[in-house]
Amino acid sequence: MEKKLVLRGVLAGALAGLLAYLFARIFAEPQISAAIRYEHGRDAAQAALDRAAGLPAEAPGPDLFSRTIQADVGIGVGMIAFGMAMGALFAVVYAVCLGRVGGLRPRALAMLVAGGGFLGIYFVPFLKYPAAPPAVGHPETIRDRGDLYLAMVACSLALLVAAVVLGRRLAPRFGNWNATLLALAGFAVVTGVVMALLPSPGELAVNVSEYGHHATETPLPLRDARGAIVYPGFPADTLFSFRLYSVAAQGLLWAVIGLAFGPLAERLLTPRPGPGAATPPRPAPLTPA
Repeated sequence: MEKKLVLRGVLAGALAGLLAYLFARIFAEPQISAAIRYEHGRDAAQAALDRAAGLPAEAPGPDLFSRTIQADVGIGVGMIAFGMAMGALFAVVYAVCLGRVGGLRPRALAMLVAGGGFLGIYFVPFLKYPAAPPAVGHPETIRDRGDLYLAMVACSLALLVAAVVLGRRLAPRFGNWNATLLALAGFAVVTGVVMALLPSPGELAVNVSEYGHHATETPLPLRDARGAIVYPGFPADTLFSFRLYSVAAQGLLWAVIGLAFGPLAERLLTPRPGPGAATPPRPAPLTPA
């Protein structure tokens, strides 16, 4: 049974990844192209400043893949593979929750797990470390930023599980509605504390030593030796649009996983009764064979 659920999760994830890719290709890709144009223009301005100061200019590195391949094949394969991985993970969590989180129907449980996946894996970490297009972020901090993001994802998932457990324990005393509100409030407070304790990208040691104290790694205006601006800072509209479409693409992915998986799971877990048969019982918790 578990293998059949995982297979359905992978299929739902592949469909979700494909639809999320199409959305990102139409809406997010133009923002990525604008960010790359900004990066090239800023690099050219920096090279001109270096030449004027008598400094050697860095030669740009070769592009291993063209923009067409990156935008069409690269993002497409990546989104579909990510969707399949999240679909498999979703199915495992779904199997664990089945029959253990109240008398929810398969479709309702699928949407609940999908909402938790979007919240815990993407949206809460995004609030602390939002997605960044090309040109936003220093190459020296890629590893540190990746480690911090993974730490935020781990904390988010752990706190989400703790909130679910807390809500179930409080339900007999306060009722389901009040217990849910209390658990959500506790999740929000503790998550806020974790976010406050984790450093922002601009405050990483490498950035402070090389660029000074800044809240983020978003490029500021490029200035010459006299302090005059020779190239503007990163466009705020491009950054906002990229992050908005990133959230929308992830929301679409998790919504499609839940919507596509729900009917598949329902057919598997709720056999069709024959003529005159009694209504089948709700699915019982899955136990290892």
